[in-house]
Amino acid sequence: MIRWLAVCLFLFTGGAYANEPPPGLTWQGDFSQGGLVIGSAEPGLLIRLGERVVPVAGDGRFVFGFGRDEPASVPLMVTRGGKTEQHALRVATRTYDIQRIDGLPPAQVTPPPAVLERIRRENARIAEVRQRNTPRQDFLQDWIWPAKGPVSGVYGSQRILNGEPRTPHFGLDIAAPTGSPVVAPASGEVVLAEKDIYFTGGTIIIDHGMGINSAYSHLQSLTVKTGQHVKQGQQIGTVGATGRTTGPHLDWRLNWFDVRLDPQRLLPPQP
Repeated sequence: MIRWLAVCLFLFTGGAYANEPPPGLTWQGDFSQGGLVIGSAEPGLLIRLGERVVPVAGDGRFVFGFGRDEPASVPLMVTRGGKTEQHALRVATRTYDIQRIDGLPPAQVTPPPAVLERIRRENARIAEVRQRNTPRQDFLQDWIWPAKGPVSGVYGSQRILNGEPRTPHFGLDIAAPTGSPVVAPASGEVVLAEKDIYFTGGTIIIDHGMGINSAYSHLQSLTVKTGQHVKQGQQIGTVGATGRTTGPHLDWRLNWFDVRLDPQRLLPPQP
């Protein structure tokens, strides 16, 4: 089992809960907002977390995660032999950094109407890619840092611009000079590789299996293409300042389908 499962509760969560698994299930992980849980199920069990069916592989492996604003209690349904049992999972809440900035020109807060259709089209494609459910289990690897540099932005932070709350930041920002290498933190298949997306510029998304996917934004260059399989540590691009950003950095994000996870919780301390 990957390294972070053994250390994440001690290092990161502070008040995370250790939920007892229902009969027929085993699991380890991070039961807090942004956390990831990996487990195994006996044959024939069906699992649902809230409104989402949890895919179970042929070997019984499953994975699920919790979003930034996950409630403190989430229903988990386990069906066996036609009978469904409901269990309440306790999820530890977190405190996020909220910044208020006033007096900005309107153009810096809201995209111009001319690009709204482009934004909708790009967002729809990204959402479609994130719904992939493949049997690969590359997410079980010990994840590594995709770039080297100081952390300049963290998961969950949010800005209120001119009194209007903006979408929270769902990734980990790593500041580095333009042209610095970006590598795959875990193996997988490249399912999106675009040089120019409105918000994120040069963008790559990698499928790591069973709904786990990762995204890399603001890239100066891309060295992989859609459909390519990459190994952990393989270079996939370079740091840039493309898209809507104020300087060169890597914005790295992690999802379980459309659930936004905190990628930093998978990592060891940066070298």
